[in-house]
Amino acid sequence: MELLRSASVPSVRCITAAAAANQSTATLLFHLQSSFNRKASPRQLSVFSHPSSAHHLKINYNKDNLRLRRRRLSPISANASPSPPPLDSNANNRKLVVVACSAVTVALAIANRVLYKLALVPMKEFPFFLAQLTTFGYVAIYFSTLYMRYKAGTVTDEMLAFPKLPFVIIGFLEAIGVVSGMYSGANLPGPAIPILNQAFLVWQLAFSMLILGRRYSWNRLAGCFLVAAGVVLSVTSGSGHDQMLSGVGMIWPAMMVSSTAFQAVASVLKESVFIDAATRLKGKVLDIFVVNSFGSGFQALFVLLFLPFLSNLKGIPLHELPSYLKNGAACFFNSGANTTDCGGAPLLPLLYIVTNIAFNISALNLLKYSSAVVSSLAVMSSVPISIYILSLPLPYLPEGVNLSPFFVAGSVVLMVGLILYNIPWPLKHDSDTS
Repeated sequence: MELLRSASVPSVRCITAAAAANQSTATLLFHLQSSFNRKASPRQLSVFSHPSSAHHLKINYNKDNLRLRRRRLSPISANASPSPPPLDSNANNRKLVVVACSAVTVALAIANRVLYKLALVPMKEFPFFLAQLTTFGYVAIYFSTLYMRYKAGTVTDEMLAFPKLPFVIIGFLEAIGVVSGMYSGANLPGPAIPILNQAFLVWQLAFSMLILGRRYSWNRLAGCFLVAAGVVLSVTSGSGHDQMLSGVGMIWPAMMVSSTAFQAVASVLKESVFIDAATRLKGKVLDIFVVNSFGSGFQALFVLLFLPFLSNLKGIPLHELPSYLKNGAACFFNSGANTTDCGGAPLLPLLYIVTNIAFNISALNLLKYSSAVVSSLAVMSSVPISIYILSLPLPYLPEGVNLSPFFVAGSVVLMVGLILYNIPWPLKHDSDTS
């Protein structure tokens, strides 16, 4: 299609009888024809400005076997101010989706932290069984989703052929982290668990610098320092009864902090897998369910392999391990003769497993529609609320926990560190692009 102004057309022929009758008075503005050859004929469209209707344009259209059409266009003023652009409904809808996803993620994060402790009340003697059951739940969901995405063509054979050794290491580290975290969490006060879990951020930054060679801006380094200081202040300051961990051996908080270290290394290795996959797949992004599915599969395998060793540490001989698993299943379903200390099961463990899976899916969905900062802030905002809830008398935890001034001060320092770590700093960007 070509637009020809009247100055560039050597001779103007009338297109219609109506146009011919008014040729002496009408001013031809331009022709529009369906050929890039200016000499091509017939011209299909002519636009005139007519004195009798000075504020309108007349469009005459003619073609063989077609009737004449004439349309009047609204007047166009050079001094008229442009009408305001319409609101971007897509942008508004996206904001509403982000707000809704953030609210759901915060609610699920709080429920996940609270139910984590409540689920360990009936399963205090069987944390390995609960860890294994949770892991198998993830395996079933992740591999089912992976299969559907493979059938849909989102996951390719090339992605599935990615080397499995990194997933073996990731599964090994996550198995240690999950088992040691549940084992220590069963012996810690409820409010201490969300605080100690924030050590994950410190470990993640340190291992990211060590393994990936990343460099971080001053606000992230300062935020990490404040997080570490807040954790130490919360759980160690005070005297006697004012200490959060009074009467609790230091082995349990040390084990909880160590469990976050294993999980942090696993997360950094996952990031390195995505970096390596970009080269192996020639720029294509490795589907996240490939990483999560195989990582969870090897994690479930290693939790099974760890059971004899961990049960031996607990004083359970190897030949009694089947009996231990049978008793764990009986406690989980709260059925049998020796389940007097399993009150709350199976409701609390099942609620935790379902909420934990829903929380991880919600956080991933929020990351999809927003950014890593928004997702981190949503999860972070659940920390003080869950600490407060866990300090209250709860079902199966009727005694509650007294929050000392030192614990509150340490929690405030930790929250300031988390905010400082996550806020964007425009003057200097670090090399962390995740």
